Amino acid sequence: MSSTDLDRNLVLDAVRVTEAAAVAAWKLVGRGDEKAADQAAVDAMRTALNDLDIAGEIVIGEGERDEAPMLYIGEKVGRGKGAAIDIALDPLEGTTLTAKAMANALAVMAWAPKGTLLNAPDTYMDKIACGPGYQEGVIDLDASPAENVASLAKAKGVKPSEITVCVLDRPRHAEIITGLRTVGARVLLITDGDVAGVIHTGEPETGIDLYIGQGGAPEGVLACAALKCVGGQFQGRLVFRNNDERARAERLGLSDFDKKYSLHEIVRADAIFAATGVTKGALLDGVRQEGVFVKTHSLVMNSSSRTVREVRMKKLG
Repeated sequence: MSSTDLDRNLVLDAVRVTEAAAVAAWKLVGRGDEKAADQAAVDAMRTALNDLDIAGEIVIGEGERDEAPMLYIGEKVGRGKGAAIDIALDPLEGTTLTAKAMANALAVMAWAPKGTLLNAPDTYMDKIACGPGYQEGVIDLDASPAENVASLAKAKGVKPSEITVCVLDRPRHAEIITGLRTVGARVLLITDGDVAGVIHTGEPETGIDLYIGQGGAPEGVLACAALKCVGGQFQGRLVFRNNDERARAERLGLSDFDKKYSLHEIVRADAIFAATGVTKGALLDGVRQEGVFVKTHSLVMNSSSRTVREVRMKKLG
């Protein structure tokens, strides 16, 4: 699949898929049922994918085949003709956010040529990310939070106190947060949604300079696809809690369990990233009803052309 194919044939198809998932999940916002909201998004996304002229394979999905009835890792989607693509997806990033009608729930997906996305198992990943404009290596997963803030501040030409770091609000991040505050950095805590957290480092208007923390490995691949489109740096290392998780990685062809991956090792070719807001957040507005119309707000990014399109759609509900 060439860059031309990415641009002409797939960009708008991708955003139509995330729109379908977002609208389906939105109907269950505030209902208190995470599983029902997630299933609605999965069903809508799968239906939309299977209506496309692609030969797609899910490499980041809802789990392995025996764990997920829909959109499992290895599932083939599309009509089996056209571009052969790897697909990473999260039909509903923020199931709890949706169930509780909280901000920042998204439907997200990334596409790349077949064989070019890391087949990350459903484990945790240590992550660090920053936006574009810095010399490669300005951040390092093996450095301390304080050292990374100091390095980025020096590259930016500001004091460490002027660096803002996004971190998931989890007990496991207590030491990271303490280290960041020790050097005077601002810490922006988020409850969920580390895909959006990583993306924000590439958007100057958010004021976020750095993302640090441990989150889902599948979300790490999705975030890398987005960051590749806008520029930036990312490093990640898989975290395994038991032998079962290591066995999952081995089934996906991974053997170096201590490897530190760069952005371009996780997404090894040009990619498309699409996201549609389910609930209103810092990145996107949520789905909303206006009279007989349903409106959506999406972003679709293309690394081959380094373009970011903002798409607002209105259709009869």
